[in-house]
Amino acid sequence: MPSNAADLELADVTKAYGDTLAVDHISLKIPAGTYCCLLGPSGCGKSSTLRMVAGHEFISDGDIMIGNTIVNDLPPARRGTAMMFQNYALFPHLNVRENVAFALKMAGVAKAERLKKADAMLALVDMGAYAERLPAQLSGGQQQRIALARALVTNPTVLLLDEPLSALDPFLRIRMRAELKRYQREFGISFVHVTHSQEEAMALADMVVVMNDGRIEQVGTPREVFNSPRTRFVAQFMGGHNIVSDGEGAYAIRADKLRLLATDPSAAADRTATVSDVEYQGMTVHVALKRADGTDLLATLPEHEFDRTPFAVGDTVQVGWHAGDRHVLAA
Repeated sequence: MPSNAADLELADVTKAYGDTLAVDHISLKIPAGTYCCLLGPSGCGKSSTLRMVAGHEFISDGDIMIGNTIVNDLPPARRGTAMMFQNYALFPHLNVRENVAFALKMAGVAKAERLKKADAMLALVDMGAYAERLPAQLSGGQQQRIALARALVTNPTVLLLDEPLSALDPFLRIRMRAELKRYQREFGISFVHVTHSQEEAMALADMVVVMNDGRIEQVGTPREVFNSPRTRFVAQFMGGHNIVSDGEGAYAIRADKLRLLATDPSAAADRTATVSDVEYQGMTVHVALKRADGTDLLATLPEHEFDRTPFAVGDTVQVGWHAGDRHVLAA
């Protein structure tokens, strides 16, 4: 692990805008060298949290610590963080090399040294051949690499990324996810990445922090959060789960764990449902269902399994699952 790697810790951090709590007493420790995704819907507090770590928002209460230093009152340039913005914020009148070297120029690094460091960073992100071009002459993916090189050239302890992939087309987004993960491993520092995409968080993160209404709902690895959601919100937001209630409480059951059979006339009413939609997805088929009590269910079936017993909209089917596939949700 590099010498500049450090833990990032938030202790009872709050952000208020007047009477509105954007971030509500959250505590979180991100170990050095972690790829952490702050995940949640718009307005959940994830971007406000990122901006407080960066020093672009004042903290209303609590402490933010990087390594052994409380950084609440430090300006952004002295925190050891670097920010990569959603729109990349490249200077249109500066060429690629000058864009990457800009932060070093502001720090007073001599011209020859800062340009040398900029060229080394451009080589690392495979953009050395574009050093003389202006940002407008680059594709979206190339601009992203330049923004990343500009953030990393300052040798930060923590890199902060605010929805960095949202402006890219789906194919390029997948390719850039792989690149971000590779750079995080190579640099060995923590990346803290804000996203509203469950797929993005699961593909990238070592640690997923699910936020809702200014609070942290759950922290864990992608597998832990997806397979063992603690709350109804996490199960629904992560997707791929059915919420089933009975007299004992609520359960999450993964859509791929539901099994559908042709109706047996003797089947109990609470074990049957009506097919409301069938959606072909290539390797899988999504079958939407509605039970007599109004509960909506989703079954994700392998294509070959659906083809053995195809169902159509309006069919009544038996719905089953193994008891061991039920995951109890907090009240």
